[in-house]
Amino acid sequence: MRSSPCPALPTPRPARAAAALALAALTLTACAGAPAAEPRSESAGEDGFPLEITSCGRTTTLEQPVTAGVTLNQGATEVALALGLEDQLTGTAYLDDAVQPTLQQAYEAVPVLAAEYPTQEQLLAAQPDFAYASYASALEATAVGTPAELEQLGVASYLSPFGCAEDADRPAASFDAVWVEVDDVAAAFGVPERAEQLREEQEQELTDVERAGAGEGTRVLWYDSGDKTPYVGAGDGGPQLVLDAVGATNVFGELAGSWADGSWEDVVAADPDVIVLADAAWSGAAEKRAYLERDPVLRELTAVREGRFVTVPFSESTVGVRLVDGAASVAEQLERLAPLEPARG
Repeated sequence: MRSSPCPALPTPRPARAAAALALAALTLTACAGAPAAEPRSESAGEDGFPLEITSCGRTTTLEQPVTAGVTLNQGATEVALALGLEDQLTGTAYLDDAVQPTLQQAYEAVPVLAAEYPTQEQLLAAQPDFAYASYASALEATAVGTPAELEQLGVASYLSPFGCAEDADRPAASFDAVWVEVDDVAAAFGVPERAEQLREEQEQELTDVERAGAGEGTRVLWYDSGDKTPYVGAGDGGPQLVLDAVGATNVFGELAGSWADGSWEDVVAADPDVIVLADAAWSGAAEKRAYLERDPVLRELTAVREGRFVTVPFSESTVGVRLVDGAASVAEQLERLAPLEPARG
């Protein structure tokens, strides 16, 4: 069972000296304070620079737009690609599953530095001026280096507010908070107008999903991974936001956090109408469905017996730019499911 959305990290090799890298002039300063679900970027000058962006208690000052960014984790990569920034990226790393099909061509135009986290040496070889990550594990000494270490090498960094290591630094999960991150990234790359356009598109799609109400009256188990103990979508993260958007009830919605350990006893007692299967490289939807169908107790659940499953890529269940896609996909799949049998117990 996964303890977090981030798999184990590779051990980095010693980094080469970065003095020869022709990087943009960047300065970083640290500051304290918890984030809020509102814009955190401040700028000066007619062109918007110098620009300050803050996340996880650290403020980064950019003297000019990012021209050679590296994205670490799929969430960060897809935010950048959704904003059309592939020409301003020199590398990406670490996918959880497949990139959104509409972004595939743009993704293929950017070098992949490593299957998981690159070493600091691999990162510096891409000559970046900016490192953007979804999870705190990317910006650690055992991965590409801490923000302070990267600063010394002339590389600015930005961590998704949802990936902050400290609970107090993370904003409450919401679609508005996702769009704040998108605003920050677009501003850093000098294209703030693209964030506004993306937000308008996603707001309209989300409104359409909410109006359809495909999940109204439906009780759902969001099954992420695990067999002896199910790791489930809880009440404070991406799964809950998706279920709220479609109008469904999360049977583990009272648990804190984005994901949490549930129990099969509680699953049996709840007897959910539908089971959402998260599909990720480390825990595929097919293997989870097979486990449920062969277990002598779980196969008697209404959702299992009637084949009422919905499959969602892991990247569409995390709080990020793909979350609206996840809500639309869940709504569409719920609409295709046959009605519950009248004899449901």
